[in-house]
Amino acid sequence: MGIILNQSFKNIIVTYIGFAIGAINVLLLYPHFLEPKYYGLITYLLSASTLVWPIMGFGVHNTLIKFYTSYKRNKDKNRLLTLAIFLPLIVGIFIGVLSLIFQKQILNYFDENALVKPYVWLIVVISIAVAYFEVFFAWSKLKLKSVFGNFMKEVFHRLCVTFLLILFYYDVIEVHQFIYLLTAAYLLRTFIIKIYAFGLLPPKLRFEFPSNKKQVFNYSLLILIAGSIATALLDLDKVMIEHYLPIEKVSVYGIAVYIASVIAVPSRAMHQITLPITAQYLNHKEWDKLKDLYQKSSINLLVVSGFIFLLIVSNVKNLYEMIPSDYQIEFSIVVLLSLIKLYDNVLGNSNSILFNSDYYKIVLISGILVVIVAIVLNIWLIPAYGIYGAAIATFLSFALYNTTKLVIVYWKFKMQPITLNTFKILGFIFALGILFYFIPLDFNPVLDILIRSLIIGILYLAGAYYFKFSNDINNLIKNYLKK
Repeated sequence: MGIILNQSFKNIIVTYIGFAIGAINVLLLYPHFLEPKYYGLITYLLSASTLVWPIMGFGVHNTLIKFYTSYKRNKDKNRLLTLAIFLPLIVGIFIGVLSLIFQKQILNYFDENALVKPYVWLIVVISIAVAYFEVFFAWSKLKLKSVFGNFMKEVFHRLCVTFLLILFYYDVIEVHQFIYLLTAAYLLRTFIIKIYAFGLLPPKLRFEFPSNKKQVFNYSLLILIAGSIATALLDLDKVMIEHYLPIEKVSVYGIAVYIASVIAVPSRAMHQITLPITAQYLNHKEWDKLKDLYQKSSINLLVVSGFIFLLIVSNVKNLYEMIPSDYQIEFSIVVLLSLIKLYDNVLGNSNSILFNSDYYKIVLISGILVVIVAIVLNIWLIPAYGIYGAAIATFLSFALYNTTKLVIVYWKFKMQPITLNTFKILGFIFALGILFYFIPLDFNPVLDILIRSLIIGILYLAGAYYFKFSNDINNLIKNYLKK
């Protein structure tokens, strides 16, 4: 547990650094340095790649972690490692061949946004790079090393983007060179993590299937479906905006999505810690401990993410004052997208419970149905309401998916994370949000954000402590005050 907690803490720091650099790129550099159509093009290429790479990876990154330690014979371990190296390549070649066969039809799809056509092939390249990055990142985790891989995942490519944007600003490179160099950065990232992973665990190729190949392939297929569901719900809206609206709208919407995604950081960080503990409680059938963890993780995440939600809602006007007018968006869109992330945190460790239990197939089937609903909603709402329609479709899809997961956990385990404190916290968040949204400070936007955030921070921390929303957070505050 010491290794898990130590590396989880370092991963939290790395993740926040990555998000901070990403915020500088998304909110300041991209909008001021690139025209909306080119920013939209880059956002689209990366979102499309996010949809494709889980298919390329075929769930191998999760399969490695699940099965490697279960093998007692080295030859079985090496068979699995060999499969992890070559399976994504085979799938990638297959998809590449299909892309060539149907090249004309694919290009015709982009007739409305011809700017995308010369770069469509980069989607396949970036997808392969990301798929292999995830494989080699998982490879390094087999030796309980995750911090360097997390740095490469969260920080490296964002630093590359910053560097490339500066080169573009000073006319060292042009837009098309920026796009190709950005693709090269993803390839370089994969090459570096491969060298690191092979240094930790050198491969010994054995061109044979693992002895439990049926189990391995079935699990990989299920992870492929699960990964595709997750990425579809996250990036489907941006991809469909490109099809129905001018490509500039992808960049406008993408900024709002990034602002809201900051709320997800606490959940991502806590997942690193709760995943192994949840699995332990399930394996030993310690239901009381599992219920306690379920409710505590939900409350703690809601308190922390609620604070971030509050900062975003109260400061979003100031944030957009610092962004060129071409990227302005309705306040309600940011709120809808932020509410999705807030709801994600209310779930606590429900994902860990479901995907470590015998009921993950139910979640996968539900997820497939939700993706179909999301596609239908986007087809209906985007042409009718533009990017506001995309936000509504995404909000409704995630609300349905998250509620489904809550219902399944309650149905199968007779436990749910919502307590009286949940409603108290939500009421407190929305009361402060409404108050500070309408309070004008009339300062410079940066100064306004700093002052407003400081006041909100003091009031929120004092309120959370006084109303005793979370015993864990109160104990942390008490321990800090004693020092």
